[in-house]
Amino acid sequence: MKLGIVTGIPGVGKTTVLNTIKEILTKNNAKFIIMNYGDYMLKTAIELKYVNNRDEIRKLPLNLQRELQLEAARNIFRDASSLGDGLSFLDTHAVVRTPGGYLPGLPKHIIEILQPQVIFLIESEPEQILKRQSNDKTRSRTDYSDPSVIKETMDFARFSAMASAVLVGASVKVVKNVEGDPAVAANQIISSL
Repeated sequence: MKLGIVTGIPGVGKTTVLNTIKEILTKNNAKFIIMNYGDYMLKTAIELKYVNNRDEIRKLPLNLQRELQLEAARNIFRDASSLGDGLSFLDTHAVVRTPGGYLPGLPKHIIEILQPQVIFLIESEPEQILKRQSNDKTRSRTDYSDPSVIKETMDFARFSAMASAVLVGASVKVVKNVEGDPAVAANQIISSL
């Protein structure tokens, strides 16, 4: 199993880059899967009646977020393992900004289940992230609406990604999401995995 964890703060363009990865690998008839940690967590959270939508997850008490993280990790590993030697990509966050502080997205008990080869940090300038957020009317990201908060969150994401990587011997790669050309980041991620 080859697993790359693709991280980045809300609005950095992870979904666009991952969609581009999907297009590239589909054209090349590659065997791959793209999973979203939030989708796995949301499915369980809705079943347990904890939330009604995705953006409410990061506002849950930390103990419930941890419970959802663990269940998601187990299901993600199962799905990635079922692909055999194909490429697996996991869309998630290295950190989650919560009312109680920064929650590691890939703490010890999670990263040891997932066993990634690479943790990717997709980054952009804070002002560009704000612009992308304002253009996305499908999500509510008011808690990331200040450039200094975005910068701080990206710094914590770097620290967290490296700490997680140390636990499983993964590498960490910073990938810049070039405005207007997500194929640059997509190709860097594919070639690194």
